Amino acid sequence: MNLSKKSNNRKLFSTIVTLLFLQFYFGQEQVAPQNKTLIKGNVLLAPIGLINLGVEKQIAPKFTLQAEVFVSPWKSFAGKYAQAYMGGIDGRYYFREAMDGWYVGGNISFMYYKLQKWNYWNDNIFQLDKDTKPYIKNNLYQEGFAMVFGVVGGYQWKLSDRWKMDIYAGVGSSQGFYKGYDRISGDRYDGDENWNKSGEIIPYKGGVMLSYQLK
Repeated sequence: MNLSKKSNNRKLFSTIVTLLFLQFYFGQEQVAPQNKTLIKGNVLLAPIGLINLGVEKQIAPKFTLQAEVFVSPWKSFAGKYAQAYMGGIDGRYYFREAMDGWYVGGNISFMYYKLQKWNYWNDNIFQLDKDTKPYIKNNLYQEGFAMVFGVVGGYQWKLSDRWKMDIYAGVGSSQGFYKGYDRISGDRYDGDENWNKSGEIIPYKGGVMLSYQLK
């Protein structure tokens, strides 16, 4: 990773931490007239067997906290490794009022994964250098964990007295540690015995949440 990318990641991390702190601080300074709680499920991902559930809690007139889990249980999806388990928390600011209308916020998530990156979905040859063993990219996968610091935005609206719909997306800086394997031989294709490190800006969450208000 070059110095410019490291600097950009540090700036994004500082911005997100500041945003979450301000949301928490000012949220505590305001007394919410209501204390609403929503339970949520991602109806966009459910049809393909992906589980994405959340609970959103109002902490002030325009501020909420949302805890969220995402599970991709697929040991094989279209012949690819696609296992991922992620949990995180949002701090959200609504421009109108909590749980109604447009919002922005910060997010921190932790993830474990065993999957194949999209750019390995081909039969091209991967080889570190001319003296190392060549591998077919389609047989390679990565296993590891990551911490993601991101920003989230979306729009939530009322369907009825108890039901709401939430369309959202998030992008952030992923700081990952992983090992790369060839699924045929079991070899480490990345030429390392320890953890590889990676840092990149990625879209990592999003969808359509159907929500039910508990109170």
